Amino acid sequence: MTSGGPGASAGQQAGLKAVALGGGHGLFNTLTAVRYLTPHVTAVVTVGDDGGSSGRLRNELGGIPPGDLRMALAALMGAPAAVDDQLARDPAAAARHKRWSRILQHRLGGYGALAGHPVGNLMLAGVEELTGDVVQALDAMVDLFGIDGRVLPMATVPLVIEADVSGLESDPRMSRVIRGQVAVATTPGKVRRVRVIPTEPAPCGEAVDAIMAADVVTLGPGSWFSSVIPHVLVPGQVEALRATTARKVLFVNLANEPGETTGFSVERHLHVLHAHADSMRVDDVVVDAASVPAGSERDHLERAAASFGARLVVADLAVPGTHEHDPRKSAQTLARLLGGGS
Repeated sequence: MTSGGPGASAGQQAGLKAVALGGGHGLFNTLTAVRYLTPHVTAVVTVGDDGGSSGRLRNELGGIPPGDLRMALAALMGAPAAVDDQLARDPAAAARHKRWSRILQHRLGGYGALAGHPVGNLMLAGVEELTGDVVQALDAMVDLFGIDGRVLPMATVPLVIEADVSGLESDPRMSRVIRGQVAVATTPGKVRRVRVIPTEPAPCGEAVDAIMAADVVTLGPGSWFSSVIPHVLVPGQVEALRATTARKVLFVNLANEPGETTGFSVERHLHVLHAHADSMRVDDVVVDAASVPAGSERDHLERAAASFGARLVVADLAVPGTHEHDPRKSAQTLARLLGGGS
C-alpha cells in the first residue's frame, strides 16, 4: 500500500479473501473499497434486473441479465494499482485495465436496435451464449482481461423480484403485488415485503464455496429491496452465510431511496432486512455518522443491530455533500474492523 492511500494506516491485509454481495452501483462501490485491501475479491451479484439493456437482453436471449455482472467486472478492472503488485510494477497494464473498464461501461449511441446497450453487456451475453454457462462466461472474461478476483451470480437462473406494496389502493389496509425489479424500485407505494421467483432458487455453487472460504463477507449498500434483500432469499446462500467463519459486515445505506425506501430511517432498513432473514447473523452493522445523530436514534439503531447479533459501527463514510459511500472511507473502516479496531 502506497503512503497516503485509504489503507495506509492499517496496510493491505496479506492473503485476505473477501466476498462482496450486492448489485448495481452499491456493489461497484463496495468492490472498489475492498480492492484497496486485497486483490482476492469475489463479487456475488443479484440476477433480477429486468430494465434497460439487461431487460432487453434477458427477454431476447433468455439468459442471466448481464448489467450488474458487467458493473462488477468493471469495478475490479478499475481497481487502484497501488493494491496490486503486478499492476504496480506494470503501469501500462494498469492503464489498459482502466481503459477497458471504461469501454465495458460505454453505452452505444444512435437510435437503432443496439442503442443504449453497454459494450460489456453485449460481450458477456455473447460469451455466455457461446459457452452455455454464465459462470464459464464470467471466468472467461476475467481470464481475457487478466482481472484479479472473480465475479459470480447469486443464482444460475434469472430471478423475478415480486413485492407486496401498500398505498396503491383506496383502502390503506390493502396491498398490491408488484412484479419486476424496475417496477418495485420505482413504485409510488410502500414496499412491505419482497420475494423471488422461482421461490427458493438454487444458489451458484461457486458463490457458496467462495463464502465458505472467505475471511470477510460484505453485504450492501444498494437498492435495499432489489439488490440487498434478494441475497437472503436464496436458501443455500443463506446457509453458507450462517456456516462461514468469515467476518460478516453489513453496510447500511446513507439515506432512503425514492420509490423503494421512501421515508425509511436507517433503523427501518435493518428491521425490514431482519423480517426477511431473522436467523441471519452478522458481526458488524456499519452506518454513516452523519445519517444517525448521537442520542436516542442511535440507541434504537444499536438494538436493531443486536437483532442480528451485531455491534453497531459508526464512521464517517459519505462522499461530502452526497448520499454515496466513499470507497476510500469504507476501506479504512473495513481495515480497522479486520485489524481489531472499532
